[in-house]
Amino acid sequence: MSISSVHRLAQLVRVHREEMLARWRNEVRKLPAARKLDTPTLNDHIPGLLDELADALAAVSDETIPEAHAAGSPPAHGAQRLRDGFDIEEVVAEYNILRGVIYSVAEENGVAITGRAFHIMNRLLDGAIGLAVQAYATQRSLDAKRRRDEHLAFVAHDLRTPLNAISLAVRVLERGSSAGDTALGDQARMLKTLRRNVDALQRLVASVVEENANLPETTPLDLERRHFDLWPLVEALIDDLHPVAVTNSTEVINAVPDDLVVYADASLLRRVIQNLLANAIKFTPRGHVVVGARAVDAAGAVECWVKDDGLGIAPDHLERIIAMFEHQDHEQPTAGLGLTIVKRFVQAHGGKAAVESRMGVGSTFRFTLPGSNVPNA
Repeated sequence: MSISSVHRLAQLVRVHREEMLARWRNEVRKLPAARKLDTPTLNDHIPGLLDELADALAAVSDETIPEAHAAGSPPAHGAQRLRDGFDIEEVVAEYNILRGVIYSVAEENGVAITGRAFHIMNRLLDGAIGLAVQAYATQRSLDAKRRRDEHLAFVAHDLRTPLNAISLAVRVLERGSSAGDTALGDQARMLKTLRRNVDALQRLVASVVEENANLPETTPLDLERRHFDLWPLVEALIDDLHPVAVTNSTEVINAVPDDLVVYADASLLRRVIQNLLANAIKFTPRGHVVVGARAVDAAGAVECWVKDDGLGIAPDHLERIIAMFEHQDHEQPTAGLGLTIVKRFVQAHGGKAAVESRMGVGSTFRFTLPGSNVPNA
């Protein structure tokens, strides 16, 4: 192909740019991940890529192709497509669809893509694919690491409550043991060994929680919802936390109706209530904590709450907690990993969390759970 013919292809790309984009969008929307994207999101940097191709073709003179070839597409495109829900095959496919559209429009207009024009076009598109795929893979790796770190931090935080209960139970047993008797002496040594190991675990958990205290929100959680009775779950939690409550002289009451059924991920719901219950006990010395729930509507939605008559929350801290519960994006005020867990798990169910509190009067944390008849619940 002569240089003038290369320039003809450059002119063709400029003149038919919008037509090429329209055809490309029509084909790309057949990809599952692209079907619901609006035009600006779908286009992303592709219009600029066509302009880059036209410039690269028009610049050809005596330079080699690498010298005439402009830089590849923005690597941000690959990361954007990961956020858009594309898999890596779809990322490659959208560039190859563009390649096919360019060939079709050129053929319809009597321009053959061969020789130098062929090499420039494919070099540019293949380079764009490489950059996008590399950015996609890098971002996916970073997201996977963040998910692992977040999971580790959440699990470590939730381990603190049962470990504290075990530690307090050991103290009670230690008080009742005496080294005067051989059997009791052996028991005392076993308790000391248990205490050392519990203390070591507590230090390890505290270290993990501290290192991961400000994790950003990441991808949605996978839920395993089912119908189950809520009262037994709450009763088991209260029993597990009994050593903590007794040490704090706090009475914990299960006010959940014994016939109330919820539709939720039992494991995540247990962790939500455990976090709220442990906080309430901690800040309600010689007081009362009530765990309650009620059916909200015929669709099976449920409202749950943990209410105490403890110290209450200072107004400035209460504002941060309320802001965290109401905010939907990643730029939210921090209010402790436990409440972050509550928010994440409740929102994963499609519910909402709220709090009300008065200093010296107490606090109430509420959250809702949609029923099984609610779409996407």
